[in-house]
Amino acid sequence: MGTLTASLVVPSKLKPEKQSSIFIYKTRRKSNKNQSIVPVARLFGPAIFEASKLKVLFLGVDEKKHPGKLPRTYTLTHSDVTSKLTLAISQTINNSQLQGWYNKLQRDEVVAEWKKVKGKMSLHVHCHISGGHFLLDLFARLRYYIFCKELPVVLKAFVHGDENLLNNYPELQEALVWVYFHSNIQEFNKVECWGPLKEAASPSSSGGVGGKMRNTNTTSNSNWDLPQPCQESCSCCFPPMSLIPWPSDDISGTDGEPIQGLQEQQS
Repeated sequence: MGTLTASLVVPSKLKPEKQSSIFIYKTRRKSNKNQSIVPVARLFGPAIFEASKLKVLFLGVDEKKHPGKLPRTYTLTHSDVTSKLTLAISQTINNSQLQGWYNKLQRDEVVAEWKKVKGKMSLHVHCHISGGHFLLDLFARLRYYIFCKELPVVLKAFVHGDENLLNNYPELQEALVWVYFHSNIQEFNKVECWGPLKEAASPSSSGGVGGKMRNTNTTSNSNWDLPQPCQESCSCCFPPMSLIPWPSDDISGTDGEPIQGLQEQQS
């Protein structure tokens, strides 16, 4: 993921300098000595995954252990300096990737966890749209658009980085992907089902936002209802609590109705 706070004014007559996964960086000469670097949103064209730009860190996980038995999370961050992605695969979110003022300013990380709910596996992905400081609120609509557009690349990074696990357990490719968009603006504070992982992570020529047909009506397919864990201790749900420490604000479900906050939902 790239920088998700863009300039309000897009400069003209710029020459390309370097490109990240979301933004093209261009320069404009003010003098012979000084140049200004301005991030310009790449809002058009396909989102492309480049395996050569992905660095994968395995932290205390075993590719032979099914995520329905051993916790497994993904923490994906992007460097605007190197244009490379870093994916940590671990039992809990890799907080060391999320430290520093720059990361707290941009909030362009994507975190995810595998869950078994009533015997069915699913992948739960979390994106921060707005809230925290005014820049995120100002560009909430743009951030939502960009996250949707780039999510297939993110999911492809998960699949590529954890390919040994998916080769050992190919049924995980059929697991539904649930995307949680967190925002202090109700319009963007919601959950969407992006369908089976193998489809959500594949390129699409449909041209829509994110290139996917995302479920927004739970009555259309009962298998796409947001999975709710058992209220009492059981063996069919794992892990018993969410591994992602997100604030427990109300968030809209696929039918537009509020659902419990993430922490409360898993307790």
